[in-house]
Amino acid sequence: MIRNKVALICSIVILGICMYLSFPFPNNVMLEAYSTFMSFPTRNQDGYIMLGIIGSAMFLIAIILLVIGMKKYHFRTIIIVVIIYTILPKFLIMTYQETLASGIMAISYDGNGKCHFENVSEDIITGECNLVLHNKSNKAVSFELEFLDSYFMEDGVRMESLMNEAGPYSITIEANQEKSIHLKELLDLSGVPKHIDSGTSFNVHVNLIDGEKKRTL
Repeated sequence: MIRNKVALICSIVILGICMYLSFPFPNNVMLEAYSTFMSFPTRNQDGYIMLGIIGSAMFLIAIILLVIGMKKYHFRTIIIVVIIYTILPKFLIMTYQETLASGIMAISYDGNGKCHFENVSEDIITGECNLVLHNKSNKAVSFELEFLDSYFMEDGVRMESLMNEAGPYSITIEANQEKSIHLKELLDLSGVPKHIDSGTSFNVHVNLIDGEKKRTL
C-alpha cells in the first residue's frame, strides 16, 4: 500500500503546515479574498497574496508527494485527504469553542448575516440588519458589535458600516445560547460623504470587540 514512506511523511507534514497557515480562527481569513484555493486567499483588492500563492503551491506539492508515497488508490486517497483537510479545521474550532474558549473566542457565526438599506429622504436612510451568533461557552459573553463594509464596494463607498453611525451595539449572549440579532436604525448620513442610498447586502462581516480584544468574523 505504501510505496515511499518519506514522501508520505513529507506530504502529511506539508499538509499540516498548510492547514496552520490558512486556519480560519480567530479571524476570518477569507474576508478580503477575491479568489481562493483550498482555504487560501490568493487575491484581494490589492492584487495577489503571496502567502496564499505559496500555500496553494505547497498544498499541490503535498498532494503530489501523497501520490508518490502510495502504491495504489491514488484518486480515492486524494478525495479523502481533501475532505479531511476541509472538515478538520471546523471540527477543531468547534471542539475548542465548546471546551476551552471563553469570551468572544467562544462566539461562532455562520456568515449568513443580511443588511438592507432604504432611502427615506436626502441623507436619511433606514438600515436593518439580521444575523445569528452562537455562544458555545458555559458563561454569558458580552461584547460590542461593529459592522464592516464589503471589500467589493467601490473605493470609499460605505454600506454595511453605515450601521455603526447608530452604534456601538452592546450584545450579551447567554451561555450555550444562539441569539438572533435584529437591528433597525434611522440613519442620518449628512456627515458621511460617500454612501449608498439603498440596497441589500448578504454574508455581512462584523467585528466583535471586548476591551482590547477584537475578532473579525
